[in-house]
Amino acid sequence: MFKNDEKDNEEISKEPLAPSDEGELTDSVISEIKASLAIIQSNLVRIHKLLDSGESSSNDALLSLRSKIRKEEVSGDGESPRVIEGVFDGQIMIGPDGQKYQVPPNYASKSKLVEGDILKLTITKTGSFIYKQIGPIDRERVVGTLVRDELTGDFKVKVKDKFYKVLQASITYFKGDEGDEIVILIPKNADSKWAAIENILKNN
Repeated sequence: MFKNDEKDNEEISKEPLAPSDEGELTDSVISEIKASLAIIQSNLVRIHKLLDSGESSSNDALLSLRSKIRKEEVSGDGESPRVIEGVFDGQIMIGPDGQKYQVPPNYASKSKLVEGDILKLTITKTGSFIYKQIGPIDRERVVGTLVRDELTGDFKVKVKDKFYKVLQASITYFKGDEGDEIVILIPKNADSKWAAIENILKNN
């Protein structure tokens, strides 16, 4: 499924998903709120690192921070890429304005992206979408069992009494079957609906 010549931490997608128009506290809205909070937390960490470093003055630190976290608009000549930072919600990237961008499942699976990871999306002048993981969230390993959802038929991972969603591309890559023991990665200090598959122990 994964090409050997693909660059680590980079993948190309084509189209962003349309932004949500919902105003209610649906799962989508809650995901956007969590994404915004994660970006704020990531930016605060960068501020502390810049202010604690002895390499820059306060003004230089603020200018550096501003250049790193802002969303860069495409220049008038169309030559400069547009760079957007967002939060991975387990399946897609949510930008600072709530815009949703489809993350290629093979890239997310190969990079073992965890819900809450900070990604950088570069949109080139030719329209290519290139993703890079720039701020991995603290994660922990847990072991569960691979099961099928009775309604959708999709695979999930059961850990005690909780079920985690996983990318079906990862199941295919690891050749998982129902009943297999599975090692997943989840956020260490936050609740999540999604998990990243690290490995599958076949049920013999």
